[in-house]
Amino acid sequence: MSGDIGDDLGQRVAAVVSAAFGVACTIEDAVVRPSQREGVDYQVNAAMALAKRLRRSSREVADVIAANLDLGGMAESAEVAGPGFINITLSTAWLADRTARLAADPRLGYAPASEPQRVIIDYSSPNMAKEMHVGHLRSTIIGDTLVRLTEFAGHEVIRQNHIGDWGTPFGMLVEHLIDEGLAEQDFSIGDLNVFYQQARTKFDADEDFAERARMRVVALQAGDPATLELWGRLLTESKHHIEAVYELLGVRLSPDDYKGESTYQPWLDDVADELRRRGIAEDSDGALCVFLDGFTGREDQPVPLIVRKRDGGFGYDATDLATIRYRAQDLKGDHLVYVVGAPQALHFAMIFAAARKAEWISPETVATHVGFGSVLGADGRMLRTRAGASLKLTDLLDEAVERAAGLIAGRGELSEEERTRIARAVGIGAVKYADLSVDRDKDYVFDLDRMLAMDGNTAVYLQYAHARIRSILRRADRVPELGAPVLLAESAERDLALKLARFPDAVQTAITNLQPHRLCTYLFELAAAFSTFYENCPVLKSEGATRESRLALALHTATVLERGLDLLGIEAPERL
Repeated sequence: MSGDIGDDLGQRVAAVVSAAFGVACTIEDAVVRPSQREGVDYQVNAAMALAKRLRRSSREVADVIAANLDLGGMAESAEVAGPGFINITLSTAWLADRTARLAADPRLGYAPASEPQRVIIDYSSPNMAKEMHVGHLRSTIIGDTLVRLTEFAGHEVIRQNHIGDWGTPFGMLVEHLIDEGLAEQDFSIGDLNVFYQQARTKFDADEDFAERARMRVVALQAGDPATLELWGRLLTESKHHIEAVYELLGVRLSPDDYKGESTYQPWLDDVADELRRRGIAEDSDGALCVFLDGFTGREDQPVPLIVRKRDGGFGYDATDLATIRYRAQDLKGDHLVYVVGAPQALHFAMIFAAARKAEWISPETVATHVGFGSVLGADGRMLRTRAGASLKLTDLLDEAVERAAGLIAGRGELSEEERTRIARAVGIGAVKYADLSVDRDKDYVFDLDRMLAMDGNTAVYLQYAHARIRSILRRADRVPELGAPVLLAESAERDLALKLARFPDAVQTAITNLQPHRLCTYLFELAAAFSTFYENCPVLKSEGATRESRLALALHTATVLERGLDLLGIEAPERL
C-alpha cells in the first residue's frame, strides 16, 4: 500500500487540474505540503505555481481546484485562503482507519519503488596503513544510512569502499620499514601510524630517501614480489582495523565491498588511450589532460583533469576516471553516488562531465556527489587532539560508550551484559545521530555532553521514548495487535496519528534529497508528539476501547521509532 497522504492528495489535485484546465499536472506540480497551522493538516499550493502558466489569478485557480476536488471522504474540508492556498483538514474517522491500516503494514505504509534501480554508493574510503580518524566519520555514517534507506526503497545497492591502498604513501612506508630492518617483524595498526609519520618526515627532509620511495612505487607497480608481499601485509593489518571500526559502528561494509585504488591500476593505460583516441584528452606541458567547458580557475584559466602526469605516472584523476567507467559500464549502475566531503565538489563535477563526454555514462544514468561539512571542536576548528593530530575514531567512539555507561550505571535491574550492550547502543547511537541529524552540507560541533542529553533532538531522547513505550506495553495485561482499531477523540491522539501517518513521506523525502536529517527531524517530532499524547491521554489507567486504542497508538509509535532508528543504523533498546 502507499501510505503517503501527501501523494494521495497530490494525485487528486493533479487529476482536477488536468481535467479543469487541460494541462498536464504531476504530483510534484500539485505542491502538497504538511501544514503547521492549527486546524489545518495539509496545504495545497498548486494554484500559486499554475496561475502564471494559465494566465489567471491564483485565487481563481484555487477556487476551481477546491470546488472540483474529490476527496473521497478523506477530508472534512478544503478551503481556499489568502492569495490561493487550499487548506485541507482530514476527516478524523478517515485518519483513524488509515492509522490502523498503516500499523498493520510491515512496511508502515512505505511502498517500494515500482521501477527498482541499481544504485552504487561509494562511501567511507579510508586510507590504508593508518588508523581511521574523525575525518572518516561522516562519509562512513552518512553512506551507511543512504544504503539502508535506498535498500528499504526497494532498489538494488552495490556498496563500494574505495580504500586508499596504492601510490606514494606505500612507497614511503615500505622503504622505511626496509631501511629500519622492520620488514620481517609483526606490526599493529598503531605501529603503522608511527611508521607512517616517520616515513613522511624522512620523505620531506631526505631527497635520497624520497627518490628510493618513488622507485619503490615503481617496483610495486611492476609487481616486485618482495614489495608486494610487504604491501599485502600492510593491507591485511589495515583491513583488520577498519573492519573492527565498522563492527563497532554497525556499518554494513564487508571485504567484498572493498575496491581500492589498486583495483584500477591495470586499467589506467587503457583509460588514457581511450580518452586520447577519442580526442577528449590532449597533451599539455608534457602531461595528458582533459579540459572541459565551463571549468575554470583563477583568472579564468582552464582547470584540467590530469590523466597522466609528466613523469608518466597516474594520480587520483586517472583512478577516479577508471572507477566511474567501471561502475557505469561493468557494474551498470543506474545511479552513481559518491559520499565524499564538500571540498571535492569541483573534482567530481569534472569527473562526471568527463565520463559523460566519453559516453561512459548514458544520458539516463544519474551521478551524484553527496557532499558534507566538517566535524569541529568546541573552538570552531577542525576536531583534533591537543597536540594538533587527527583524533582517532576508535578513541572518540570508546569515550562515547564510556560516557553512555555512566548514564545507566545505577540501573540495578539490568545485568552486566545488558548494561554493556545498552551502553554501546546509546554511545554509538549518540555519535551517529549527532552527525545524521545535521544537514549534511553544514559543519557541526562534536560535543558529547549535548549528544548524550536526555532531552532535545538526540539519539538517546528517541531511544528513551522507544524504551518508555516498551515498558508501558510490558505492564499492560494485553497488547492489541498491530493494526487494531484506534479512536481519536482527543486532540493529542489525533496529532499523534497524523504524525504516524507521515512516516512514508519522511522516508521518501530523505531518500529523494539524500538527506538523512529529514528522517531525524521526523523521528524527533514523533517522539515529542508521543510525549504530549502520554501526558494528556492516560494509557494504562484508561479503560475499554479507549485503553485498547491508546495501547495500539503506543505500539505503532514504538514500531515506527524502531524502524526509523534502524534506517539510521541506530539500535533501539527495549530497556534503558
